[in-house]
Amino acid sequence: MLFFDSIYSKLELPPKHRFPISKYEKLTARIAATELGQYIKPVSRKASIAQLIRCHSEDYIHAFCTGAMSQIDIKRMGFPWSKQLVERTLISVGASIEAAQYALAHGFSANLAGGYHHAFADRASGFCIFNDLAVAACELIDTQLADNVLILDCDVHQGDGTAAILQSRSDVITCSIHCEQNFPRLKEVSDYDFALPSGTKDSQYLATLIQALELCVRLHQPDIILYNAGADIFHKDELGHFNISLQGVLEREQIILDFCYHHKIPLMCSLGGGYQRDIDSLVSVHQQLFNALASSHFLTK
Repeated sequence: MLFFDSIYSKLELPPKHRFPISKYEKLTARIAATELGQYIKPVSRKASIAQLIRCHSEDYIHAFCTGAMSQIDIKRMGFPWSKQLVERTLISVGASIEAAQYALAHGFSANLAGGYHHAFADRASGFCIFNDLAVAACELIDTQLADNVLILDCDVHQGDGTAAILQSRSDVITCSIHCEQNFPRLKEVSDYDFALPSGTKDSQYLATLIQALELCVRLHQPDIILYNAGADIFHKDELGHFNISLQGVLEREQIILDFCYHHKIPLMCSLGGGYQRDIDSLVSVHQQLFNALASSHFLTK
């Protein structure tokens, strides 16, 4: 199932705001026009306070949900605060929880948003408010649906918030493949960090991905992989410094889908980042995941 809510792209932002909010609606429209359209499903529930508190402080949750954040915290968040933003955030995090539960039961799912890996326990950062994959992982484990979860973060930026939130948990493994010279300037320590240099091309990137997958799965035998499929590794991304082709993005998705299928590991995907001002081009990068899915064993089995 591919979980989507129209609020993903309905957030009202100031003119020329840097975040490409329309990409979610445009991507979903493209998917709906393919055979995958039958799998698009509305989100059925929002994240609850009890779920958020597994990874976030009660004071921070309250401050965000009630609009009591400081101006410094709002600036770090990257979005102007609004009730609409609160609703969108709770729905999107709820979708990642629901998608993770679905994938564990059925093999595959995706949230057509999500990947909020810069969110820390007590603060927002870089357009990320609550860390959806960390919350979903802890929800699966704390409700005894899974024993071990691997968060595979392939966004071009390090999953710093994810690493910090989960640093004390041995049952959630964090693996980040990112650009060493990119945001955040101060990196956190994931369980596995694969920091690649600016200008990294397809061959080095894909070889690193295979190495990371094989290592993490061999050592930890996860019950599920939660995957942040950032589109900002693409060479035309304005906030990424890699030199990855569109074919390279497609091969990344094929590798992950094939690996999970052949190792019988459920896979849940979130979209992650992507910051081209050319929204149609950006959507084409995100679409590579679903192009790979359409011909994957998950659909042809």
